[in-house]
Amino acid sequence: MSIETSRISLDRIKLASQVIDPVFLNSPQYAVDLLNQKLGVELILKVESINPIRSFKGRGAEFLLSQVYDDRPLLCASAGNFGQAMAYACRKRNRKITVFAATTANPFKVERMRSLGARMVLFGEDFDAAKNQARDVARQEGYRMVEDGLDVETVEGAGTIGLELVSLDNLDVLLVALGNGALFNGIATVFKALRPTVKRIAVQASGAPAMAESWRTGTLVTHPAIHTIADGIGVRVPIPEALADMQPLADDVITVEEGSILEAMNLIYASAGIVSEPSGAVGVAALLEHRERFAGLKVVTVICGGNLTDTQRRQWLH
Repeated sequence: MSIETSRISLDRIKLASQVIDPVFLNSPQYAVDLLNQKLGVELILKVESINPIRSFKGRGAEFLLSQVYDDRPLLCASAGNFGQAMAYACRKRNRKITVFAATTANPFKVERMRSLGARMVLFGEDFDAAKNQARDVARQEGYRMVEDGLDVETVEGAGTIGLELVSLDNLDVLLVALGNGALFNGIATVFKALRPTVKRIAVQASGAPAMAESWRTGTLVTHPAIHTIADGIGVRVPIPEALADMQPLADDVITVEEGSILEAMNLIYASAGIVSEPSGAVGVAALLEHRERFAGLKVVTVICGGNLTDTQRRQWLH
């Protein structure tokens, strides 16, 4: 088996680290003693919420826009963070972007996308319904449909996180949130090439397990609905190409319950002072649910986003 998948290039990940807006690069990565004492591990947090869009998605959007050479109007679908990233990157380059989001999308994220210059279209009950509509419109209108996790530049941009993490010594385990696969597949590509002894484990919400089930069975598993507060990784219809990328990269996939996600968010907030959205807390949730498995190990996880509404902060963080 080759070190790289057929789609993802380590050389392009290295190139991405040279062309992405520096505001998204070299995010903090550090241990928090109080958090480690409570979890019984040596945990390194990679904090991707301290940037203009409060998530890692700026890396992939930036690299993708740096590689777009035609002037077709751009269109994407998003639960919120990727749409913000695309709007930010497009505004910087005087490009127009239309973002499709579900009618149930996080209103804070929707407003942020609008404020960054995106034309918003709200459609359907969830992200996948909005994405299907976006594809139809792109075909009808001749737009360039950008799809996070499918467009390989989004994966390679996210992979720059891996380049920053491989400098850490004596790592045992990598725990990365799994949604459409861009974050996990990008980082895991780097680790498989440069630090192959580190276990690469993807983490998904139990209420949206389609990608995990697809990886385990080797078939495309879909669900009619999702049931999780982790909207950023709430995928019910996996991208086949992203699943193919993931097959040789993942050592394991863990699904975590809603209660564990909430407990992890509060633990991160109380111990580290970091506001994490549910998707960003699933790595810590995995440590809570599998204490014996990870006890004493050196682990890294990515706080991949921090976009919460005021209501969500009041309801979820105590």
